[in-house]
Amino acid sequence: MSTRREAREVAMQALYAFEQGGGDASHVLQTVVRDRLGDDAEAVEFATRLFLRTLDRTEEGDRLIAAHADNWDLSRIALVDRIVLRMAICEFTAFEDIPPKVTINEAIEVVKKYSTERSGQFVNGILDAVLAQLRSEGAVRKVGRGLVGMDSGNGPSTEA
Repeated sequence: MSTRREAREVAMQALYAFEQGGGDASHVLQTVVRDRLGDDAEAVEFATRLFLRTLDRTEEGDRLIAAHADNWDLSRIALVDRIVLRMAICEFTAFEDIPPKVTINEAIEVVKKYSTERSGQFVNGILDAVLAQLRSEGAVRKVGRGLVGMDSGNGPSTEA
């Protein structure tokens, strides 16, 4: 059985393949996601949703990354770092059941494994700033087990 981290890693690899090769998303899903995750239906489903939703939200993710990557041109940010940042931003806004802290921790672990030595710190800083902006805009809504009664997954709600 695969873990969600493995599914995230495979989704990142699929997004990388798509970015590098372009082409057809369904082909990338078959050759990367389904081939690597095999019979684990839950992992395949999660990786597929993350891949497709991240693709749909690439422009929004890039806009947020660029806004918070001080002194960095978006094109100069390592591709793996950009992809992981896009995925995390997508999780913040489109995966209501995943706490933001989990998303950030997972993103850091994935870039530590696949990118540069300093990528973890870079990704953490960008995601903290993006999350603060999204929360201030009311764009982060988290629900589900462990999140009920929480204010965007960041502590007990003060609202009645």
